[in-house]
Amino acid sequence: MEIIVILIVGLAAGWLGSMIYKGSGLGIIGNIIVGILGSFVGYWLLGKLGISLGTGLIGTILTGAIGAIVILVLLNLIFKKR
Repeated sequence: MEIIVILIVGLAAGWLGSMIYKGSGLGIIGNIIVGILGSFVGYWLLGKLGISLGTGLIGTILTGAIGAIVILVLLNLIFKKR
């Protein structure tokens, strides 16, 4: 059951990050991966800054979305279309 929640939160965070940061679309699988990785990046980054968005589902999704935006910015810088 936990894996389903992780995938849903990752999908929501990745989708929200891709809606905020308009870049090339990654599709559902890409959004899930970026959202899950973004959660780790978001918790690390916000922890270093001393910021907490809460421990509930909304805080988790927002933290993941912030991390997803960071990942999407880096991906677009690295793999910039020429």
